[in-house]
Amino acid sequence: MSQRSDLRRRRATLESEWSRWVPRMRTAGPKPSGFGALRHDVTESWERSLSSVDPARDSAPVADGGAVQQRWSGSPLRRPVDDLADELRSIAEDAGFVTAVTDESGTILWTCGGRTMRRRAERVNFAPGGRWDEPAMGTNALSLALRTGRPSSVFSAEHLVAALHGWVCYCAPVHGPDGDVLGVLDMSTTWDRSNPLAMSTVRSLVATIEARLRAEPPPLTPRSPKPVRLTCLGAEQAVREGVPLPLPPRQLEILTLLALDPDGFSPERLREALYGDRTVTASTFKAEISHLRRALDGGVTTRRYALTTPVSCDAAEVLRALEQGDAETALRLYRGPLLPRSAAPGIEAWRTHLEVAVRQAVLASTRPEHALRYGERAPYDTEVHEHALRLLDQRDTRRAIAVGRLATALRD
Repeated sequence: MSQRSDLRRRRATLESEWSRWVPRMRTAGPKPSGFGALRHDVTESWERSLSSVDPARDSAPVADGGAVQQRWSGSPLRRPVDDLADELRSIAEDAGFVTAVTDESGTILWTCGGRTMRRRAERVNFAPGGRWDEPAMGTNALSLALRTGRPSSVFSAEHLVAALHGWVCYCAPVHGPDGDVLGVLDMSTTWDRSNPLAMSTVRSLVATIEARLRAEPPPLTPRSPKPVRLTCLGAEQAVREGVPLPLPPRQLEILTLLALDPDGFSPERLREALYGDRTVTASTFKAEISHLRRALDGGVTTRRYALTTPVSCDAAEVLRALEQGDAETALRLYRGPLLPRSAAPGIEAWRTHLEVAVRQAVLASTRPEHALRYGERAPYDTEVHEHALRLLDQRDTRRAIAVGRLATALRD
């Protein structure tokens, strides 16, 4: 109870100092000095930051999402952080923290923590893509650690931005084997959970990451990933360099979903697209992802699932042709329903979307061969057969085909 009271008094004192000095400093007034509640490195950072950061801003600016994903894929920190991911998540969730890893510029590349804290952090863009360098977000533990190359903590109203006054952050830079700063590891939580042991934890984790970086062999020259051809319309096959990949149906479903949505899936969204309301253990779901990742030589990103291996897909090509108004190409490629045996909700939704889109393109076309070609795959679609008859000349011998199909459809 005494610790909570001390924290509350400290926060009130800092809020008072912030309210007193920050407005003055914004108008080029004197910076604070001689006040025990304000650290020199904090006030120096305030002074630097105010030229580019509005203390009233509500969240960090965000870098381009695709670029962030690429930077994390190529970051030297990724492998050691992935190796420690379970431990980092356990610490963050048990202690009520959000843990983040940035690159050398202060852009967050990876986070973990309990759902409640992550949602709270996301409101200020303390999430992948958020920029937390000093020119972008002012005084905070990440920006100080990057600037000084030393561990740093920032409590409540020591943050320049008022939206962060409810937080306390503990941060330490991660140095590569050559001594360069590669990024920082940060653990943040609400001010009332401030605990000096958090800094010890951050230092220990950073020491482990740095030890793993020193132990890693020099990086090999990356090989270009081998492209995969995915056929999922009326068939189910993935081929690489002429050799079929031995993917079971569930992994073909995952590959198809990722190919049709290149922006990728959160784990929750992909799991719902695969299983819907069915109860499936997390280990079963992750095992399917892991097996597909191995089959693609690591070509699926972690955390947010997306393809890094080039995959050409007939269904995606049909959609692209329709977007360009090329019904001829779309019909040539559309050889049947999407993964016809699949009952995955996400696949069923795409299957319906493709069927409706191709059919509408046929009905909008003025070329009778389009209706005839589609009608061969849709023998009971009377509207398509009638459309073919309207487009065919009375002397066109192909009318017999459309008449026969229409008669069959009406009889059944």
